[in-house]
Amino acid sequence: MATLEQFVPRFLEGYVQANRQKPSAVNGTQSILRKHLLPMFGQKRLDQIDDEDIQRLKGKLRNRSVKTVNNVLTVLSTILKVAAKWKVTERMHAQIESLKVPPPGFSFYEFDEYEALVETAERCGPEVLIAVLLGGDAGLRMGEMIALEQSDLDFRRRLLTVSRSDWHGQVTSPKGGRSRQVPMTEKLAAALSAHRHLRGPRVLYRQSGEPLSQQTLRTWLSTAQKRAGLPVKGALHMLRRTFCSHLAMRNAPPLAIQQLAGHTSLRTTLRYMHLSPESLPTDVCPTELADLAGFGSGSLRPRPGRMAISAEVVSRRTLIVLSTSRKSQPRWPNARTCSLFLSSD
Repeated sequence: MATLEQFVPRFLEGYVQANRQKPSAVNGTQSILRKHLLPMFGQKRLDQIDDEDIQRLKGKLRNRSVKTVNNVLTVLSTILKVAAKWKVTERMHAQIESLKVPPPGFSFYEFDEYEALVETAERCGPEVLIAVLLGGDAGLRMGEMIALEQSDLDFRRRLLTVSRSDWHGQVTSPKGGRSRQVPMTEKLAAALSAHRHLRGPRVLYRQSGEPLSQQTLRTWLSTAQKRAGLPVKGALHMLRRTFCSHLAMRNAPPLAIQQLAGHTSLRTTLRYMHLSPESLPTDVCPTELADLAGFGSGSLRPRPGRMAISAEVVSRRTLIVLSTSRKSQPRWPNARTCSLFLSSD
């Protein structure tokens, strides 16, 4: 029977690389193996890793964040499942349960703070301004900013296409594996149009003409934050959260925000919907809201005991049905995930 250390090369080649995981994901898996799993279980046979071992692992990681612990558990669980699937072991001998994740909190710039940051970025230079606007006006992730090319810009229709991401020089598809189009604001379009150059195909380069790096982007943002009198964090993802938050505060529908931001899951988008000016108290019953909106109880209330519905009210006009389940076949063939747009009257 193979030990964990003996099985890892086969797992990395036959599963991680064969499934074409993103370079960042591969690096994360290798880091978890090197720092946590191999030191603790490397010499242990795969069929000897049991429930008590999982608890010991959790105990050893007690000072780490919940996200880190769950990432480690996910890698170990995947390895054991693959080993069982490939008949290396008869079955998994451990039941791995993730830690409960607390509701995620996030910070973003209020409208006046973001306006001050944009004004300051403009004084810092055209590259800094474009980086800030790509994050706050278009919702691009850091890797998407770096990989953005001039051919992705359509000034006639004022659209930019996000079709690739750069992770330490390795170009992949955006997170989620799908490209998307985002309208350019007037300010973003003007900044991009004024910054056309012949340095290369990409939109942003260092002032020396060298390819852009994540550290350079963080430095640009930190400089703008400091000059604007804002907390210096250098975290570009805060600009993306600002983009989504401002859309929600302007009452944009959640599905539109999901599409523009490129969220794989609607649940990610729903984190922002409490900012909507039409958001409702959490004690409002979704089915009662549907009744008031004229859908009638039959739309969401099948016969008692036949179907359980999990729903979330995100605004006075929007009800997102997250999941449905029942003992027998659902009445609606595709009823697992759907959206109902309620009347605003």
